[in-house]
Amino acid sequence: MIERLTRLTRLTRRKGRADAGSAFDRRLLAPMMLGSVLNPVNSSIISVSLVPIGAAFGAPPSQTAWLVSALYLATSIGQPVMGRLIDLYGPRRLFLAGAALTGIAGLIGLLAPNLGTLIVARVVLGFGTCAGYPAAMYLIRGEARRTGQESPAGILATLAVASQTIAVVGPPLGGLLIGLGGWRSTFAVNIPLAAAGLILGVRRLPKERPLAERTGERVRLDLIGMGLFAAMLVSLLLFLMEPRADRWYLPVLMAVAAAGFAVRELRAAEPFIDLRVFGGNLPLLLTYARALLVSVVSYVFLYGYTQWLQDGRGLTASQAGLAQLPLFLTGIAVSTATGRRAAVRGKLVVGAVGQIVGCALLLPLQPHSAIWLLVVVGLVFGVPQGLMNLALQNAVYHQADPERMGSSAGLLRTFFYLGAIVASSANGAFFGARADTGGLHGLAWFMLAITGLCLALTLVDRSLGRIGSDDPSSAQQPTQRKAS
Repeated sequence: MIERLTRLTRLTRRKGRADAGSAFDRRLLAPMMLGSVLNPVNSSIISVSLVPIGAAFGAPPSQTAWLVSALYLATSIGQPVMGRLIDLYGPRRLFLAGAALTGIAGLIGLLAPNLGTLIVARVVLGFGTCAGYPAAMYLIRGEARRTGQESPAGILATLAVASQTIAVVGPPLGGLLIGLGGWRSTFAVNIPLAAAGLILGVRRLPKERPLAERTGERVRLDLIGMGLFAAMLVSLLLFLMEPRADRWYLPVLMAVAAAGFAVRELRAAEPFIDLRVFGGNLPLLLTYARALLVSVVSYVFLYGYTQWLQDGRGLTASQAGLAQLPLFLTGIAVSTATGRRAAVRGKLVVGAVGQIVGCALLLPLQPHSAIWLLVVVGLVFGVPQGLMNLALQNAVYHQADPERMGSSAGLLRTFFYLGAIVASSANGAFFGARADTGGLHGLAWFMLAITGLCLALTLVDRSLGRIGSDDPSSAQQPTQRKAS
């Protein structure tokens, strides 16, 4: 009897060790979630700060819009660059560098004497918050290889819910901080967040040897490709911020940089972005296109609608933040309820329809619209907010080349921020000196056209049906394959 009990104990211990080895390392969750939410919280918290900052420095919406654009300009460039560096050198050192920059940006914003310095703070903040998301996706892919669980839908859902939560909590949190300590507190909040990131990164992120040491092959960083990519995006985004005929030279510069980038990447032995792989992966390209369209609508609503609540509806910054709570509650509930399902097609279709309904609800809004109608608008927009970002994240995870997961995840965020830049430009175009109701209605028609195109792209893309299907081979393996 004693011998049998001893054998049973040994078997139980072995099984426990095996189960532990096949389970996702939960110690990674805290730094992954913190790193991935730094950018969303700073993207959303500024939405209720724009009006108070404009009042403090005597700046109209067309100038304060640079606070939004500066972050996305830096992040659009920095995300895929950081992602590629993470692919080559591992996530730890890039994560720590990003956290340090985030803290520095918070300090600059806290002490900024003018709007120009605040814009500099947002640029530094954009580069500082670049590393978190691609580092998280890299770690998820690494854990998937280690555990043999190639479709960790639960972990991806946790990451998406964390980003979704903080992005929508941003406006009410910003309103609370402004009420307690003024608009500067929305910058200062990055200082403790950065400190937490540094502590978690040092204590929990694994030390990983660079790719060159692991493979024994020399890895060259494609600095020329990165420079051409940056020049292309800077020219494009500067034009989108103020699209005027007298700025014709910016699209020309963008086209020249794009041509040079394409030639460079097709000829480089170790390209920054392997265009041969992306060119042979139409599903991934369509996912990036949908990310652009989804983010245009999301950010037009986040910034434009929030500014209208203050200028057009007459709410305070704190009240405008609280008016976004229905969006927060619905988004979190939907993400939590659907997050463990890897399938993406249905989420994208329902999300696009939800955006269409939400945009239509903006059309009857007036300066004295009832609060209950504002609540309904937030509830409706919360449904696509909870579905579409999660679906796009899952799509990239399954469609991207596993060896370039960091840069592919970074490019997803780049397309999100390109959409944010377009949204910022649209808000500036439809709102004049103030965010009035006529401008809001113009934005609603603009958003309806964008989300209709997104729905059409989703309906014609049959490859989405293979993600999360019952076929184990399609669910467990990424659809992306390296080009021969």
